Amino acid sequence: DNLTDIKQFKKLPLVEEVSDFKHPFKLVAREFQPKKTIIKVKDITIGGRVLAVMAGPCSIESKEQIEESARIVAENGVKILRGGAFKPRTSPYSFQGLEEKGLRYMRDAADKYGLVTISEVMDGDQIDLMADYVDILQVGARNM
Repeated sequence: DNLTDIKQFKKLPLVEEVSDFKHPFKLVAREFQPKKTIIKVKDITIGGRVLAVMAGPCSIESKEQIEESARIVAENGVKILRGGAFKPRTSPYSFQGLEEKGLRYMRDAADKYGLVTISEVMDGDQIDLMADYVDILQVGARNM
């Protein structure tokens, strides 16, 4: 940022090199990573020439809801079904998501319509569980 003068770091005795990035998103900026990132999941390519669309409910609320979402997604040519199974809320009385049951519902619906699945990992402890049901694990910036 503008508040940090990187020249001060160049003077430190153990610093070999300091790079100044003008782009705020250093991990995805072309000046930092010039090659395209291409990810293959089953028969889907993300980051290639065809736009990969992911669609579905923010929160998986019922088996019927995710099955209907999967049907609509598939009928419209989308190949990746997304859905949130873990929904952290400030109030313990608010809906927290269906958790594993929601993941199972989404997996079943995706298999029925030939879709790839994606869901957000909210905590590292969820990875093993989610890997049993989800093809792509999404890690949000707030969870890094």
